[in-house]
Amino acid sequence: MKVTKFGGSSVASAEQLKKVLAIVTGDSSRRFVVVSAPGKRNNKDKKVTDLLIQFYNAVVYKQETDEVVREIVTRYTEIAAEFHVAKQLEQVFYTELQQLQENYDAVDPYALDRFLATGENLNAQLVAACFQQSGVNTRYINPKELGIIVSDEPQNARILEQSYEKIYQWRNSDEILIIPGFFGYTVDGQLCTFSRGGSDITGSIVAAGLKAELYENFTDVDGIFSASPKYIHDPELIEYATYREIRELTYAGFTVFHDEALMPAFKAHIPVIIKNTNNPECQGTLIKKNFEDENRNEVVGVASDDGFCGITIGKYLLNREVGIVRRILQILESFHIGFEHMPSGIDDISIILRERHLTREIETELMKQIEEKIQPDQLSIEHGLSVVALVGEGMRERPGITADSTAALARKNVNLRMISQGADERSIIFAIRSEQERLAVRSLYYTFFD
Repeated sequence: MKVTKFGGSSVASAEQLKKVLAIVTGDSSRRFVVVSAPGKRNNKDKKVTDLLIQFYNAVVYKQETDEVVREIVTRYTEIAAEFHVAKQLEQVFYTELQQLQENYDAVDPYALDRFLATGENLNAQLVAACFQQSGVNTRYINPKELGIIVSDEPQNARILEQSYEKIYQWRNSDEILIIPGFFGYTVDGQLCTFSRGGSDITGSIVAAGLKAELYENFTDVDGIFSASPKYIHDPELIEYATYREIRELTYAGFTVFHDEALMPAFKAHIPVIIKNTNNPECQGTLIKKNFEDENRNEVVGVASDDGFCGITIGKYLLNREVGIVRRILQILESFHIGFEHMPSGIDDISIILRERHLTREIETELMKQIEEKIQPDQLSIEHGLSVVALVGEGMRERPGITADSTAALARKNVNLRMISQGADERSIIFAIRSEQERLAVRSLYYTFFD
């Protein structure tokens, strides 16, 4: 039995939904289907989720909403018309959007969650109706009925363990269940969303709860590639990868898979496969706990991401000052800022942060508090950094990987601002200037893959 999830591009139009229908009905083991909100149909198009954010902002600032509501409903009815179910759904969808607007409460912490979740929720109803009209025994099921119980954290919910037992009760359903991704319900019954892109998380949760044999994630590419196609022409497809390898790659910039989505499947030891809705015969990328194939490449991928900054704190005899790291972390905690990396020397320590956590005001106050509470000899912040990661289980206990990678970067005059390697030796992370990101990725890729 398989749990199958379709991303936004896979359900963006009637043409795409017909492909989804063929995929689901082509394999009788595909009995649980998780769907995202409709994505972009072309580069100039808007995702339905972005339209819902536009709708939410119009409601908040008491602006005209008729046009954006019409645009949202039209995205669904254009698909529904191809399956001859538009008339029965159009008024239902208008009513749901109208109720969102009428029930909006500025002090309600879950208000934005309700708007955001509507994209997936309406689409699951649409997909179920289209399947039924095509003669397939399906039905829409709401996450509350399914049993997806989440933590009370608006826009950042986490699954609660009690959910899995509830979800398992649906394992022997006679119908194909169409499940909206991206959200669940708190113990008190409040709708709460996962972080954005969280439909992948829903699919993984459902697969774990049902103890499925496989979790399929259909998107618009053949699988996960060993480097970004925007930097490398025709990069190699990663045929096999471990959970930890993909976790490292998604953290460092790969966008095919939500970086939190693997954890429920990982804990339940359920294999995950990434496949292409537009090319379902392609083998895709299979993700498991481990592989025993000794012929796998030592490095499986090179990932990169921009939007980082680095704070450097220099202080004589820093290594002998007990508790200094704790005090630095307490300062960051007071601003609700987490750090990404923290390499150190005997007299200095660097902190790599995401730029998005810093406004000009927060940065000024943060640096002021470090100055007052740590009293460094030197203190500086550098913006415009990127992180490049070299990832592979085969790198462990393999001499020369770091030497080969730094030599490759040196040949292209890429200046390293930081190097970090964990004790498990599964990844090496370099911080560089963002303008050298493309150069660094290409240099590392052609060192290890060509």
